[in-house]
Amino acid sequence: MTENKYRTSLDGLVIENPVESFFNYCIERENIRIKRESGEAFPWSEDKIFQKGRFLNVFREDDRVSKSIINFAKPLADELPLLIQALFFGRWCNRQETIDKLNHEDLLDADKLKDKLIQLEQWENFNAYPVQDVIWNEKTYSRIDTATTLFYEIKDDLTEIVLDSNLDVIQATKNINKRFKMENDFPIFMALIDIAWFREDVIPITSQVPTGIGAQPYLDRLQEYLGLESHQAVATEMISLQKEYWPEAKRTFHPIDIEYQSCECRKYFSYINGTKKFEGKNRLIVN
Repeated sequence: MTENKYRTSLDGLVIENPVESFFNYCIERENIRIKRESGEAFPWSEDKIFQKGRFLNVFREDDRVSKSIINFAKPLADELPLLIQALFFGRWCNRQETIDKLNHEDLLDADKLKDKLIQLEQWENFNAYPVQDVIWNEKTYSRIDTATTLFYEIKDDLTEIVLDSNLDVIQATKNINKRFKMENDFPIFMALIDIAWFREDVIPITSQVPTGIGAQPYLDRLQEYLGLESHQAVATEMISLQKEYWPEAKRTFHPIDIEYQSCECRKYFSYINGTKKFEGKNRLIVN
């Protein structure tokens, strides 16, 4: 299995109330999004970490890549195999600039789709998370061949696996990765949880989710502070606590939001702890 390079990122750092810190982080990050989208000038926060570091939005549907994937896949909501193909392609690509150049009809010809991607200077977002080769029926597929050829060929197989997973995104992730044999199954999970935007009869948005390696250190803090038995129990409790700590939020959190923002809190407190630096892709550049 892939070593969790983030495991020790918060070691030695005291976070007196990780629950309150979680919601304080989310409130400030959401305020930044609102100010930025309303046209206010930078900086949108007095917090020096937010002024220098890059962070995802609090709600996934507000992120640029997610918006592109939603627009790309929306016409396929009633055609489940094609929808699943589109969402898996979207997360293997995970690059707004690429997805916005395509139409869902491009998925119908794998060779032409691959040619389009090859002609781009960069078709994939290789900084987001590791996307390794996939093994299917003992054959190994590269990232681009998986995104174009393999997903086109196995969309019905993937649909069957998902439907046989009993509305459980954790189980569906495990069942698909039994075939894919990826060390990091996070791209699979991301594609599967995206289904909930379109088909809650297949993957409910309230599904409990697995823990990504980036979220684990902060979820561990929350679990210990709350005295709970699992990260999934943490998600349930944090959703309940939202009514107390952030009642004015634009919507209620789901388990994916707790996992998602635990990863962002880990990033934020890693800067405080000195285990993360404001450099490279981590540094905020305001255009």
